[in-house]
Amino acid sequence: MTVVLYGYWRSLATFRVRTALNIKGVPFTEKIIDLVKGEQYEEPYHSINKQHVLPLMEHNGVRLTQSLPMMEYINEVWPENPLLPADAAGRARVRALAQIAIADTHPLHVPRVREFLEKEFGLDEAARLKWTHHWLRKGSEAIEARLSGDGLSGTYAHGDQLTLADMALVSHVVGVRLFNAGLDNAPTLEAIAERCLALDVFAKAHPMRQPGAPQA
Repeated sequence: MTVVLYGYWRSLATFRVRTALNIKGVPFTEKIIDLVKGEQYEEPYHSINKQHVLPLMEHNGVRLTQSLPMMEYINEVWPENPLLPADAAGRARVRALAQIAIADTHPLHVPRVREFLEKEFGLDEAARLKWTHHWLRKGSEAIEARLSGDGLSGTYAHGDQLTLADMALVSHVVGVRLFNAGLDNAPTLEAIAERCLALDVFAKAHPMRQPGAPQA
């Protein structure tokens, strides 16, 4: 059964999953859920995912939510080109790097959080942008410290083989650039992201290359 991915061009979480599917060579169909129009709250998506977030992936009758479990599922179902190291310590490091971006940083600047800051606390766009920049830069600092501090990074986040950490960290870098938060505090992170983005599997999945993305 073909994989069906529910996503949206600016969804950084969907970007991660698209890339994982590309690395594995798994064909998929993407159904667009327009977050700006509020389609995530409407049928049929409301019945499919009552958390109203993206992405969601369907495969062989299974519905999966949350990008990290999706990438782990993709890695297990299609074992070629593994996205996790063979050793337990390496897998733990990769997951920890991914979680900095996915769990610690990304949730703080998603649209529903920025909208809440505006509606409940009256923060204007400048204040919300300051909030976003703060947490993006904190995330970059934490990632940079790990990448440059333990000698285990190489061409990519963990040695010289792509792992799911790279999907997470590249999505973080793309978010930093979308918000113009700057990467002057994370040169190692930026260099790894550039090497990843030069690969077709990342380039094809990039938010700015998806249907609906603003044209340069």
